[in-house]
Amino acid sequence: MSIVHTEQRMKNFLRLVAQQGASDLHLTVGRYPTFRIDGNLNPFKEDSLLTPSDTRSMGEFILNAENKEKLIKDGQVDFSYNFEDKARFRVNAFFQQGYLSIAMRLVPREIRTLQQLKMPEILYEFTKFSQGLFLCVGPIGQGKSTTLAAMVNEINQTQEKHVITIEDPIEYIYEQQKCIISQREVNQDTRSFEAALRSVFREDANVILIGEMRDLETIRTALTAAETGHLIFATLHTNDSAQTIDRIIDVFPPDQQNQIRSQLSSSLLGVVSQRLMPMTKGGRIPAVEILIKNNAVENLIRSRKVYQINNVIETSMDQGMITLDRSLANLVREGLISQDDALKYVRDEKNFKMLLGKF
Repeated sequence: MSIVHTEQRMKNFLRLVAQQGASDLHLTVGRYPTFRIDGNLNPFKEDSLLTPSDTRSMGEFILNAENKEKLIKDGQVDFSYNFEDKARFRVNAFFQQGYLSIAMRLVPREIRTLQQLKMPEILYEFTKFSQGLFLCVGPIGQGKSTTLAAMVNEINQTQEKHVITIEDPIEYIYEQQKCIISQREVNQDTRSFEAALRSVFREDANVILIGEMRDLETIRTALTAAETGHLIFATLHTNDSAQTIDRIIDVFPPDQQNQIRSQLSSSLLGVVSQRLMPMTKGGRIPAVEILIKNNAVENLIRSRKVYQINNVIETSMDQGMITLDRSLANLVREGLISQDDALKYVRDEKNFKMLLGKF
């Protein structure tokens, strides 16, 4: 395939991502170029099935020399790609069965507000703290980065702070307003999440966004930063608040876990777990679980009774908390999502149906 033809073909695919409202583009040998739209995979059959030569040429087009070297060395590489200064993509290139595959996620240029994202506006309350840890959790592709970007941008518009983001790769680009915003990309601006986090203590940071808390040292340093005058926003690939707290504690050796329980119980501000649900009229809408740390939650963390946190969430609606089952039931009652789709995510089907019957 000629360089010119590859360039034209790739540009066509990337333009179609925006035109069709897709979130992702998949380029895999033996498959048609495929767009993910509203959570569903849609093959682009107006093009041809991709060959090993096709994906290799497309990789050559979007990878720079450094990323090509990392791809060959590690078998995969994460990076960001700017398309004609009009669109930005988060990219993962990887080998499967010896062939190159490429997954590209569109990162919208506009940072939407929580209102535009249909997320509960009570999350803005977490932007008003001067220190502590707020976590956005859920499976991959559920909008965690987008939610945190909305919260960071609220700070950008309303407060005079120094914000440092540590990402792999950088996703949303912030237009600096009241804040100084320093965005650091792992492997480009810093060696690792943990190394970048350690350096924030000397960089006069107020707010720190961690793209993902991946390992023990990153979690340890984040907890320390949250205790020492920094407001920390971070993501984890966990399903709910209780599992998130357990995951953080279980990362540490047994002899350190009591100390971590104490640190986490005092520094945690809240957790939001989200799922993007297909709407009955097209598009997607988030269903959420919201945990806001109060005295009851703090005591449960300290006393190793994290399994009881769901009961606190259920009985604390007046404080702004909500369970995922109740959020799903609300969306079903409003006619925004189907009951069948909601049932795929409910924790307690009997309780969910009871919630539907109450209203």
